[in-house]
Amino acid sequence: MRKLLLCTSVLAAAIGANAQNIQNNPGSNHGNKFEQLGTILPTPNEYRTASGAPGPKYWQQRADYDIKCKLDEKALKLTGSETITYYNNSPDVLTYLWLQLDENEHSSTKNANYQDGSSIRNGSIEAGTLDKMAAQKNENGYGDNITKITDATGKALKYTVNKTMMRVELPAQLKPGQTFVFNIDWNYNITDRIAGGGRGGYEYFPEDGNHLFTMTQWYPRLCVYSDFQGWQNHQFTGRGEFALTFGNFKVQMTVPADHVVGGTGECQNYAQVLDAKHLARWQQAQASTKEPVEIFTLDEAKQAEKTKSTATKTWIFKADMVRDFAWTSSRKFVWDALAANVEGKKVMCMSFYGKEAYGLYRKFSSKAVAHTIKSYSKFTIPYPYPVAQSIEAANGMEYPMICFNYGRTEKDGTYSEAAKNGMLGVIIHEVGHNFFPMIVNSDERQWTWMDEGLNTFVEYLTEELYDNKFPSKRGPAWTIVDYMKMPKDQLEPIMTNSENIIQFGPNAYSKPATGLNILRETIMGRELFDYAFKEYARRWAFKHPTPADLFRTMEDASAEDLDWFWRGWFYSIDACDIALDSVTGYKLDPNGTPKPFTGGGGRGGNGAANANGMRPIDKPSVNAFEDISKIRNREDKSITFLTDSDTTLRDFYWKYDRGIEPYDSTYLVKATRPEIEKADEATLQKYAGKYLYQLTFSNKGGLVMPIIVEFTFADGSKEVNRIPAQIWRKNENKVTKLFLLDKEVSAVKLDPMRETADIDENNNSWPKVDQPSNFSIYKTKQAARGQSQGLNPMQKAASKN
Repeated sequence: MRKLLLCTSVLAAAIGANAQNIQNNPGSNHGNKFEQLGTILPTPNEYRTASGAPGPKYWQQRADYDIKCKLDEKALKLTGSETITYYNNSPDVLTYLWLQLDENEHSSTKNANYQDGSSIRNGSIEAGTLDKMAAQKNENGYGDNITKITDATGKALKYTVNKTMMRVELPAQLKPGQTFVFNIDWNYNITDRIAGGGRGGYEYFPEDGNHLFTMTQWYPRLCVYSDFQGWQNHQFTGRGEFALTFGNFKVQMTVPADHVVGGTGECQNYAQVLDAKHLARWQQAQASTKEPVEIFTLDEAKQAEKTKSTATKTWIFKADMVRDFAWTSSRKFVWDALAANVEGKKVMCMSFYGKEAYGLYRKFSSKAVAHTIKSYSKFTIPYPYPVAQSIEAANGMEYPMICFNYGRTEKDGTYSEAAKNGMLGVIIHEVGHNFFPMIVNSDERQWTWMDEGLNTFVEYLTEELYDNKFPSKRGPAWTIVDYMKMPKDQLEPIMTNSENIIQFGPNAYSKPATGLNILRETIMGRELFDYAFKEYARRWAFKHPTPADLFRTMEDASAEDLDWFWRGWFYSIDACDIALDSVTGYKLDPNGTPKPFTGGGGRGGNGAANANGMRPIDKPSVNAFEDISKIRNREDKSITFLTDSDTTLRDFYWKYDRGIEPYDSTYLVKATRPEIEKADEATLQKYAGKYLYQLTFSNKGGLVMPIIVEFTFADGSKEVNRIPAQIWRKNENKVTKLFLLDKEVSAVKLDPMRETADIDENNNSWPKVDQPSNFSIYKTKQAARGQSQGLNPMQKAASKN
């Protein structure tokens, strides 16, 4: 037997740092991070199966509403009466019902009274803080006033209000399969949504003396009674949102006669509330599939602002199989609409906005609505409702078939690129909520991430399909890194109750969205992930899923064991920090004699090093706005981006390259000479001249993740090797891996496309490459964005083009 000797071209380079938050040692308790979730998840039963699907005896309650209300614009008061038909589809006997009085959030005496700590900082306190403290002691006149509750015969029912919840006692037991009809009369003073905060209320425009009303959480509504929790009657504090029961709605809103009204569902009496001119425009819009038709024009809206009608009109809306109802009313509205074909069904995509938003909403809003429901339908289920609406109201909030967004221009009608992208992002996000949680109806009060995180993930996919250069703020793995590297006492698992989250945005929105993107692009692959995610949406459309139903469905439909991922990403605060500790390379030599070599050069085959042995390394292949999803979307020839198919959406800012220039660095080459024994003649000939590289990795962040290795060869070419996360299953702290390659390696980089949210890229490269600071990235980005053309990216005048 002859020896096959190895001539090394690179010196093992130590890239060390102390391990953090490692939960077990290599010699004991191997595999803790890969154990099944087991009893962490609820036990499957006949209502919810081990596969993640609804069981054969799955049930849910139903509540139908017939509501009449009157808006008093002068008094800023809403008065209403409602008849509720409650269906007990559970196997349980009920003796009382719980309803939500969300308006009590605004009451100084009837709110949930959840308090956070407060203190004097730096010897001072703001006057506004003192005002709020004083106001808590007095009744402020806000909150629900319940004037009467009766059964179907008019007999009074006993009820108890506890903060934001109301218990109605039933006159007799409500047995399985029975229904109960009752009536509630109520009123409340409408709050100033801008000054006082909150999701609903009014905005006052002092320039023209008008109001814009967004009526949300405005009627007493049933709590959810479920198989896994019983009554969900946790108090509404203003943060954790809603758990709601599906049902059918008929709503009649009496408003000033010159108001334009939009609401959940379809208007039943346009022929009565619209004159012939506006009704004709509405009918024209139903046939317009390319461009929105203005039903109420800008000039008409401006004229309406000047004259306030004292008469009233009643608008009637109906909506079936929805969990909630919201509406908007104002004489300030421009109203436009177009018809979108969504999987063979016509959906009216509409926008309502004042003159303050005309320059943005007229061009983009309704088209963004159509794009959103089409894209979400691709990734989940076909959009089932007949209407989808976007309302400009200086905030962002979602309800079935209607949502409230922001995006106003400057006084002269111009806008910045940031304003446009912010508007598009919030419209896509809030319209997307029609799917999560309006259709896939999770419990927002318990698990904010189940709707916000999933919706943010599909929002990212939708933004990618709108424009491949869209600067998404959530979704790509690199966007969550700053949060993941925060001190441990400022972090909590995703599976934290909504009221207890410290960093609400990153924890409830960004981290779960990033996790799903990592599953799709890096762990499962698009085909497996998309099938499983769509199966989850299909199984739980118009039902009440829990986290276990999502986790189990994703595994059941893909044959991927993902318990290690749920455990690490959702149940822990571990971060991904995989370090490249050492690289040792060998050239297989058939002559039995070591032959040291200096190695090939950088790009273009230039083998010369400078006097210090330093040569240029390839530029990194990713920048601040680039990510693996964008690259794969460009490579997928079946994808057409909306800004390509509809060039009217290309404005002044579309022309900018929103990336940053990559950066340069250097590396060092040295040598050692180990050898390998026992090579027969066949092996000698088969592998002669090839290269063997030994890489050692350590898990410094605690979170197990795939290892993605990019080799840059001496001739400038690259190769990426993807190692599944299971490589850590026998040692969660350190692993060594061999790679047999055809060419000499000049550099190694972990996670080159920044797919895993690695919090320390400084230990990802051999030879070591210092990463640019956020400040240097910003400066480079600014230099790259059109300034070489003498353009100011924020010059507003051009945004009119």
